[in-house]
Amino acid sequence: MSERTDHRAPGGLEIRPVTGLGEFGPSSDVAGEILAAAPWLADGDILVVTSKIISKAEGRMVTAPTDPDERDALRRRLVEAESVRVLARKNRTLITENRLGLVQAAAGIDGSNVRTDELALLPENPDASAARLRREIAERAGLDVAVIITDTMGRAWRTGQVDVAIGSAGIAVSHPYDGGVDDYGNPLVVTDIAVADELAAAADLVKGKLDGVPVAVVRGFAPVDDGTTAADLIRPAEEDLFRLGTEEAIAQGRREAVRTRRSVRSFDDRPVDPGLLREALGEALTAPAPHHTHPVRFVWVRSADRRRELLDAMNADWRADLTADGKSEESIAKRLRRGQILYDAPELVIPFLVPEGAHTYPDDRRNAAEHTMFTVAAGGAVASLLIALSVREIGSCWIGSTIFAAPTVRRVLGLDDAWEPLGAVAIGHPREPAPLRPAAPTEEWVIEL
Repeated sequence: MSERTDHRAPGGLEIRPVTGLGEFGPSSDVAGEILAAAPWLADGDILVVTSKIISKAEGRMVTAPTDPDERDALRRRLVEAESVRVLARKNRTLITENRLGLVQAAAGIDGSNVRTDELALLPENPDASAARLRREIAERAGLDVAVIITDTMGRAWRTGQVDVAIGSAGIAVSHPYDGGVDDYGNPLVVTDIAVADELAAAADLVKGKLDGVPVAVVRGFAPVDDGTTAADLIRPAEEDLFRLGTEEAIAQGRREAVRTRRSVRSFDDRPVDPGLLREALGEALTAPAPHHTHPVRFVWVRSADRRRELLDAMNADWRADLTADGKSEESIAKRLRRGQILYDAPELVIPFLVPEGAHTYPDDRRNAAEHTMFTVAAGGAVASLLIALSVREIGSCWIGSTIFAAPTVRRVLGLDDAWEPLGAVAIGHPREPAPLRPAAPTEEWVIEL
């Protein structure tokens, strides 16, 4: 345990229901009714109040049709109006972030414990409602109490629901242990106890959902007012590991998969998992192809000696071409350095067009078109490989050099003369992470007729 124990109640806690409360409505005096029903309320008590009575008192009830289908349709419209984003859908359940920042089912719109011709919205500002109730009790009864306003929520990875704090005043809502040390000398780094939520859940054990007891009092905790409120318990969306439901996360991943691909020219030293590379190759080979053929082969050059032999031979060809072009030695050296990535990349894969199954025609025009069709299909497989790698957080760079040294590539790798190299793919883990690639401007490059 940490030496900081101001969150504890060493003498134990007492949780008492506040019974005898009537039906609440827009004209209700919540503070007055609680004081009348709980004359035993004392300094240091924590008043735990179900948000429903606050909603009723603050006019946050919406008239609803009694027909079940029409009532449900209205509830769904209200959920949409109260939500700022939808995080998950499961059957008829919507998990949303509402305008208060709370993530819960149906934006907190509730049809339980209200008349059948009503639906309840959450309070407009639960923290302000808690502060107001605390102030009114102090003014009328001279009592210093803390107030927690609660609502019922589910939790990620857990079945069932618990009450949590959605509004509070006069109590430190959490107790961080960062910097503390337990009894065994272990430093406490990330432990942060959500005290207000724990008290909300504990108080619900005496309130219940069907007993008509919307208020409970926790005694013995000795709350400390540090100025925090329930809003401070809301995790920012950018830090939320569960900000999307499964279906929404999958859908977003599918939409963004293509934009994860970038040409990566600098890799770190981590090896690429062969199993992941095989998975990516297998997915790439599902690319569409003409005539039910398989017009692409991927040659995974795993031998370091074979790779160096191949690249050295290609460099010799390239140097000869550049010399014949009249390039200076400085220019040749600069251009050859561009191919260093193929030496340095952790893995090297060379795609080949294999026109097996291509149709043969009596004229050059259709034979050329057939070859183009097979080339397009093979290019589609290469593009699929680059995407399959990038969604696994493996970088790649597609380099066209083997196309210009096809005879040498086939000779060194011992391949058939009909196999046409379609560049080379350098593969490895990116040295630096990169954001999603922005979509290209369709106005310029898409012609609509």
